[in-house]
Amino acid sequence: MNGPMSRHHAARVEAAITSGQAARSALVASWRRSSRLHHLDPAGRNLPLRLSEAELREARERIAPLLAAAQGAMDRLYQAVGAAGCCVLLADGEGVPVDRRGTPADDATFQSWGLWTGALWSEEHEGTNGIGTCLVEQRPLTIDRDQHFFTRNTLLSCTAVPIYDHDGMLAGVLDVSSCRADRTDAFSSLIALAAGEAAKRIEADLFRRAFAHARIVLTPASDGQCSGLVAVDADDLVIGATRSARLGLGIAPGRPLQPVPAADLLGGDAAHDHLAGGQRAVLQRALLRAGGNVSAAAKALGVSRATLHRKLKRFDLKH
Repeated sequence: MNGPMSRHHAARVEAAITSGQAARSALVASWRRSSRLHHLDPAGRNLPLRLSEAELREARERIAPLLAAAQGAMDRLYQAVGAAGCCVLLADGEGVPVDRRGTPADDATFQSWGLWTGALWSEEHEGTNGIGTCLVEQRPLTIDRDQHFFTRNTLLSCTAVPIYDHDGMLAGVLDVSSCRADRTDAFSSLIALAAGEAAKRIEADLFRRAFAHARIVLTPASDGQCSGLVAVDADDLVIGATRSARLGLGIAPGRPLQPVPAADLLGGDAAHDHLAGGQRAVLQRALLRAGGNVSAAAKALGVSRATLHRKLKRFDLKH
């Protein structure tokens, strides 16, 4: 894209930056970073840079747990939006798509726009865009058409949602992109909702895989709507929490959680309500499988005989 349209977009971006709107607008603040911090020209015509095949393999290996956890959610999201001319991208923390879903008939189009695995979509390289700006601002967002920094990207509409790992650290971005001109605001809202739900499923699966041998407990999140997850070990210690759970419980995200008694973190009554039923059932199953042998049941559960006796007494279970 060049000529008058390119010059008009570049002039509009520059005018917004110099007018001081960056203090009031997240979009203009991103344009300002693109121009002043990364020294990009909105009229630039070069397509996104691409990693080599070897570099892409290394990038995929670095986030192998996230890739594995994302497969099912990406499949379901693509089934919901693919027929509408959208592709689904999973990008790492550097803004590089490492996996994608797309209709084969649209592949050539998306590849020509750089919406492909191995492309560099960080804000540093591509200016304001769904993946790169989502990584910087760490919030769900849509960069629609001429909100992009580069004129050559202004036919794209990109909805991106951050994904956090089991320690609450930013792990990557789930993105739904379209280059169809008939994408409406209503449809964009539906895409944003679907992408947000898919990201939550990926985070939950990633968390469950990281704490495969712990009990996973739901806890209200800070927004009072969705639930966070905490991992509780056999000794009733909380050993992990998702980012939403950490925000709701006042725990700093971004680092491993120091074990803390579930009753202390969740509150006595709340902890009992959440944990008692599940623990009792686990203990009963272990005893049944061990034929009532406490030592064998303790070994199967990975706890000491003394710990199991204490739990049996707590739940008034006979053995």
